[in-house]
Amino acid sequence: MNTPVQSLDRAASSGARSATSMRWLQLALGLVCMMSISSPQYVWTLMTKPLMAKLGISLPEVQVTFSILVFLQAFFSPFQGALIDRFGPRRLISIGTLLAGVSWMLASHASSTTALYLTYGGLGGLGTGIVYVGVVGLMVRWFPDRRGMAAGAVAAGYGMGAIVTTFPISASLAAHGIDSTLWLYGMIFAVVGFVASQGLRVPPQADANTAGAAHSSTREYRPSEMLKTPIFWLMFAMMTMMSTSGLMVTSQMASFAADFGVSKVLVFGLAALPLALTIDRFTNGLTRPLFGWVSDKLGRENTMGFAFALEGIAMTLWLLTRDDAVLFVLLSGVVFFGWGEIFSLFPSTLTDTFGTRFATANYGWLYISFGVGSIFGGPLAALLHQHTGSWVPVFACAITLDIVTAVLALFVLKPARAKFVRAQP
Repeated sequence: MNTPVQSLDRAASSGARSATSMRWLQLALGLVCMMSISSPQYVWTLMTKPLMAKLGISLPEVQVTFSILVFLQAFFSPFQGALIDRFGPRRLISIGTLLAGVSWMLASHASSTTALYLTYGGLGGLGTGIVYVGVVGLMVRWFPDRRGMAAGAVAAGYGMGAIVTTFPISASLAAHGIDSTLWLYGMIFAVVGFVASQGLRVPPQADANTAGAAHSSTREYRPSEMLKTPIFWLMFAMMTMMSTSGLMVTSQMASFAADFGVSKVLVFGLAALPLALTIDRFTNGLTRPLFGWVSDKLGRENTMGFAFALEGIAMTLWLLTRDDAVLFVLLSGVVFFGWGEIFSLFPSTLTDTFGTRFATANYGWLYISFGVGSIFGGPLAALLHQHTGSWVPVFACAITLDIVTAVLALFVLKPARAKFVRAQP
């Protein structure tokens, strides 16, 4: 016969298993939602030349589309994060996935730069921003004990989602043109993202508030309180610098590959540029949960210092061996491996520092730094190349930003954050 205590123990054990299963399901659904919005940014470099030819515009003009996309994705994120906290993730993320897919479908009919900016850039930026901030904010609440890994896993969906679309989209552009490609894939992205978002839920409050990483906050900071702290603005500056360096590469890769003479060279039997982009999507995604998991074990700032320096070193070697197609492909993967982890390390560090209750809205404010980086990584990088006639100054800026941010992580952020957490009542 079972005693009441044994019955309670079994019920508690069953509840714990159910909660564990639920949070992994949430992670899987969040991953699919992120994959459905990844192509507008990560396949953008394949779109630049077809759009230039279709609309008769220059590279800096077409790159404004990319900047609008990332700018709106980032700068509206505090507002979007507040809406998600108020109305729930399922409703808002559902809207975001539809906006992201429809932006491509409408862009297929764009006959002017203004229409392109409003559709691909405007609607796409708003849609991807809602989904990105909402999913990351939700996962750091479901996984208080593994914030780095969870944030990295769903961010990997954003970084790796384009792996499954890079070659198909490249082939579709060659066979059917820009308009048909945008319409077809926009519809696919909208349907897949919308279906996945229907299962998203907020975690029970007890699970969301469970203590997690070392140097974690003992109180919950509202955005208005967080914005008054110097440590937030230090993180903001660091993420801006890393966003700038990475976006200089992400948005310009097809252009400088052509200038280096490697874009049409075959590597391992495949065209160098699509192969490099596919490898980049993989390493850019892999680094997010991997370095997130490492940071759960070894500390956020220690992991930042290593990863940011790795990107700077890899980018230096990439520039020095730029005329070698094989090294171009391989080193591009290492560069992205050292960059993509910013999307797991910064949100988990922010939540460790300022608490979980307002995690989505708080990350919305930090994510603005990604929009600032898009200004420098997109059209200004193209203009710098246009005025100097060389990609060397662009690479030099990115490398410098990587190394400076690595130093800041180890010698400024680490002691400052430890002191901040210790000083809390």
